[in-house]
Amino acid sequence: MSDDVLSVIPSDPRWQPDRDAADRVIALVTDLTPGVAHGVDVEIDVTWHDVVTVVHCGENLERIGCPLCRADIDAQWWGDLVAVRCADGFTTLSVEVPCCGGSTTLDVLDYDWPCGFARFEIAVWNPERPWFSEDELTALAERLGHPVKQIRAHI
Repeated sequence: MSDDVLSVIPSDPRWQPDRDAADRVIALVTDLTPGVAHGVDVEIDVTWHDVVTVVHCGENLERIGCPLCRADIDAQWWGDLVAVRCADGFTTLSVEVPCCGGSTTLDVLDYDWPCGFARFEIAVWNPERPWFSEDELTALAERLGHPVKQIRAHI
């Protein structure tokens, strides 16, 4: 059986909220999840990671592109690099991309579908909705006290 996970993470991979801000945004995520309102048992996981962690879109990932030259980046190269960086706790997200040799960071590569890196994550399992709207993301960011982005995984 497969699952869909809609995650909300801070736009800054190293940023974490305090407990009050997290509680405010969790309450809003719960209100915005249709399954909860209809009595469906929707799981919402909230995680403060000790180190930066990959928030991957799973089977939804179609392409990784270079933000500098717009070339495709080989998924195997990316996967190998992420595995090495994960082992050291993502002490840096800096990377020299293989396509043009330019310097950028893993969190700003052009992911289709979105992927991210975070030390704080709210993950809604099987949320019965595709995405949060721009207005909803703005409201979530205001409650959290920091800009956010969303990742939709199919695993």
